[in-house]
Amino acid sequence: MSEESLPHGVTTTSTYIDLGAVTKEAFAISHKSRMLARATLGNETPEDRIRQRCSIAVGDFAMAPLLRFQSDPVPALLAVLARNAPIFTDIQMVFLGIQKKGHSCPIICALDYGQEMAKEQGITRTSAGFLALKDQLNGAIVVIGNAPSSLLSVCRLIEAGIQPAVIIGTPVGFVNAAESKVELRKLAVPSISNEGTRGGTPVAVAAINECITMFVEGKAAEGAV
Repeated sequence: MSEESLPHGVTTTSTYIDLGAVTKEAFAISHKSRMLARATLGNETPEDRIRQRCSIAVGDFAMAPLLRFQSDPVPALLAVLARNAPIFTDIQMVFLGIQKKGHSCPIICALDYGQEMAKEQGITRTSAGFLALKDQLNGAIVVIGNAPSSLLSVCRLIEAGIQPAVIIGTPVGFVNAAESKVELRKLAVPSISNEGTRGGTPVAVAAINECITMFVEGKAAEGAV
């Protein structure tokens, strides 16, 4: 982490932290992108910060108004990060993109589970993975950036009584992507999603990583008190 990017205070001040920027040039590029996003989208709330980061991730400020925050997901995410609860992802790309510094949550990819179930039932491997892991989802963070089928499966699990602490659901595509996010927003679980067919791994990863950054800043601020 660049020396300039060390945390200094609360989440919406003019200071800036990027846990992934390990060189001066990387931090300078990240910082400039964030300043442009702040000027365009505002910087008043934690949700603004997530809108900024997701817009940067896709290179389009049109992403910001599509994001939806259900049942106060940011405080829920920060609380779960403090408990070191597991983070479950749909695919390896999401798994690899999640920031590993600043927290102690184990990160688990559903695609590594349920392969036999997928063959037997003829369902997608990501859906089967979450079904195989269902008993571990209670109190956990679920991050789905690619597979609408897996988000629909998680929604069905919630309706059956499984209770993840928070879900980031931004699957992309023309088949069930928009519909799966509508289904997610019908549930009481805290969630971050977006409207329509857009989304994808970059959006999901940006949302969780910004929450991890805010978590690190919060710990730093507590240490300064």
